[in-house]
Amino acid sequence: MNQNKTLAHRSTRLAVTLASVVAAATLPAAALAPGAAAAPEARAAAKILTCSTDTDGWTGHAHCKNNTNVVRAFRAVVVCGAWPDAFGAWRTLKPGESNVSSARCFGGTGVGSVDWLEG
Repeated sequence: MNQNKTLAHRSTRLAVTLASVVAAATLPAAALAPGAAAAPEARAAAKILTCSTDTDGWTGHAHCKNNTNVVRAFRAVVVCGAWPDAFGAWRTLKPGESNVSSARCFGGTGVGSVDWLEG
């Protein structure tokens, strides 16, 4: 009986430790959720390049021009249906320059949308 009690105590400690680990791992994700909802708005406000996007169904392109007097970088962001999103190469634009960043969906249902990130 004493051996069963010791085993039960160890099992309980293990369960409490596992529950603590799960709670600790889940808490940061929950804490980020409200910030994640605000991120697209903040990102949209920070866009200063003049860009257009297009796609052929599998590859998305962001064509951007820097109409400012500061150096700015951008890259294409392609949302792929039923497949991981794709990101194009970062392009750095000096004032007045233009360039294209492209990314390809290698599976799923192809391009769902094309956007760009600035940095």
